[in-house]
Amino acid sequence: MNWRTHQRTTFLVASGLSTAGSFAGLTAKGWILMDGSGNALVLALHFAVLALPALLVSGPAGVATDKLGCEAVLIRSQWGLFAAGILGAVAIPLSNGDLQVVLLLLSTLLVGIASSYELTARNKYCALLVEDPQQLAPYLTSFSVVFNVGKLVGPPIGGWLLAWTGAGTALAIDAATYLIPIASVLWLLHPNRGLEQRSVAGASSGLRAAWRGSGPVLRHVLIYTALACLLGFFHPGLAPLMARDLLGPSPQALGLFTSVLAAGSISGGLVLQRHSRWLSQRPGLLLGSCTLITATAQLAMAAFSGPETLVIGLAATFALGAGTASLLAGVNLISQVGSSMAIRGRMAGLGQIAFLGGGGLSGLLAAAMSLTLGLQGTFAVLGAAGFVLGLQELISRRGLRLKLRSV
Repeated sequence: MNWRTHQRTTFLVASGLSTAGSFAGLTAKGWILMDGSGNALVLALHFAVLALPALLVSGPAGVATDKLGCEAVLIRSQWGLFAAGILGAVAIPLSNGDLQVVLLLLSTLLVGIASSYELTARNKYCALLVEDPQQLAPYLTSFSVVFNVGKLVGPPIGGWLLAWTGAGTALAIDAATYLIPIASVLWLLHPNRGLEQRSVAGASSGLRAAWRGSGPVLRHVLIYTALACLLGFFHPGLAPLMARDLLGPSPQALGLFTSVLAAGSISGGLVLQRHSRWLSQRPGLLLGSCTLITATAQLAMAAFSGPETLVIGLAATFALGAGTASLLAGVNLISQVGSSMAIRGRMAGLGQIAFLGGGGLSGLLAAAMSLTLGLQGTFAVLGAAGFVLGLQELISRRGLRLKLRSV
């Protein structure tokens, strides 16, 4: 293993530990909020303040990444995540009641904002750690696998820490995990900074310039992604409702449901990583297939619900995780390897915007529909629309090709 490979592995592991800590902290805060308020609306607000800031912040985050440099923004964003985590930790001993709820929600809001900067900067930073541009695609998709592994192991870690150490200590330990990527970037990694291209002040440094300069293929990818996410990426916000409908109302049911989702996400990420370069050159095939898998899973959930069809429901849940995770990771991959170094920060920001706030907006749409159509009716309508969208993409864009950038 040469030193470049060692660097990539170090950054991947550091990011994975930070991701697991992040999900552990979010799980602990969610339990504290529910236990203290008993209000499900507070839980929904907790998810909203985490996910929705990406819609407003990802654009400026991408602009800052291209102007200031990805390494500088990466370090600052990690310090921001650490400060947000510490705010949640000190809120436990220093406050109670409504004030504690407000401070915990503020902590999560700051995590959401800092994460938007961290994601855009990290994507561009990865290109400085690879020796050969051909290594960038599989390296970028590795972060999808790491993210979903962290999503799988983080919640139980958060629950164990909460039970063993208490709320304040659990959140402090989780906050400390943000120091690991900071230490690795400051002292362990030596990126090839000469490869980075920054934007200069002026009209050419804005999002609009990146949008125009990205080319018709990437513009199509971003527009299509927003439509696909609106129809299919709503499970982050509705997971408790979906788990109750499929498995029952117990916490164990929610844990099993999210574990199966995460297992599907990890599997989809591994497949994408294995074929990352080939698939990134065929965006129509990649996006259309992911949308069809997701839509088929939704239609299965509409047709089969309840204990008597548990196996089918869990298989559909697995497919839902695989389809949505591959779509998000695939768009992130395509937007990076298909754009020039000078606009990669802004392309990452545009990609985050296309995800509609991490499923926040699509979750609100699905929740509103479920009030009148019911959950199964919502699955049926959105699944049918997603199936048509994915099929149309595969038929009309099957010959679409993306030229990969050499740097």
